[in-house]
Amino acid sequence: MPLDRPIFETEHDLFRETCRRFMEKEVTPFHAQWEKDGQVPREVWTKAGEAGLLLPTTSDAYGGAGGDFRFGAVLTEEVGYASASGLGIPLHNDIIAPYIEHYGSEEIKQKWLPRMVRGESIGAICMTEPGTGSDLQGVMTTAKKDGDDYVINGQKTFITNGQNADILIVIAKTDPSKGAKGTSLILVEGDREGFKRGRNLDKIGLKAQDTSELFFEDVRVPQGNLLGEENQGFRYLMEQLPRERLLSALRAIATVEAALDWTVEYTKERKAFGQAIFDFQNTKFKLAEVRANAVVGRAFIDRCIQMQVDGTLDLETAAIAKLWASEVQSKAVDECLQLFGGYGYMWEYPIARLYADARINRIYAGSSEVMKLIISRHL
Repeated sequence: MPLDRPIFETEHDLFRETCRRFMEKEVTPFHAQWEKDGQVPREVWTKAGEAGLLLPTTSDAYGGAGGDFRFGAVLTEEVGYASASGLGIPLHNDIIAPYIEHYGSEEIKQKWLPRMVRGESIGAICMTEPGTGSDLQGVMTTAKKDGDDYVINGQKTFITNGQNADILIVIAKTDPSKGAKGTSLILVEGDREGFKRGRNLDKIGLKAQDTSELFFEDVRVPQGNLLGEENQGFRYLMEQLPRERLLSALRAIATVEAALDWTVEYTKERKAFGQAIFDFQNTKFKLAEVRANAVVGRAFIDRCIQMQVDGTLDLETAAIAKLWASEVQSKAVDECLQLFGGYGYMWEYPIARLYADARINRIYAGSSEVMKLIISRHL
């Protein structure tokens, strides 16, 4: 679905071509097997590093390409167009790396970011707990000082890249008496004693993505692993969450565009009652609505991309983007699947997998209900 998108420049278009070739060669042919395996092989990460797809927005002082957010946006969109739900690369690139680059010590940045660029080290962020969901203020995991270390105890769940991760940013209470104001971000290496990986969770969709339970039992890490200042973790989360929510919106609109392309192609080839399904007025009207929502959504999301580049994307605007895009995605994918008929319910068709994958977008990075709460505070 070609659109004129003036926010991108030639260098971003060239990067998009690189991303698309990588998806076509290294991802799409193997994704069905990864869905059966429940995770993406580590060698895919090193190949992505060799192709220049990892940490494109991280400073070149740490091995990154030093590009702006638009490079991350391009990669996230191409993952969406390919329906490559197993790839946790956008999280690695645009959530984990910025936390480390913005808040980590120089020693931490020099040690981990180059490894992340090469795909040798995979990142994860441990926010959600079994009893908290979207309520980040309710985190129960603790990090208590003992000598020169923090001792971490707690449990996390629904953690993307959980099985593959080498470094994990853990949200923990360093001063439980202060509530949200007692929260800190602490880097935990995956080989620390007391850190255990639980189940690779069996989900409705995102079958190729390793999403895990993680356990921290007296995990001891040096206090130098603290990101930023102690008890400032919740503020840091609020600073970075608009970016994360924009990534969700970006992927949602990209998958709407992909679903539309697949459905137009299918309905023009498939015949019923003596004519192509596309030629029925109902089909045209349904697809016209999907197209209209995709075009309108793309215009708004592109504005949000520019705001992120300019450093002006705020919590409310990001919440609007995520809420609107994820709700539109849910309806559009359902409408497209309906036009595939019974074949739309078959896992071998991408629309079926996308239907299962899309449902999470109204939940993760803050549920639709939380987005409405954020927006309502600005009324």
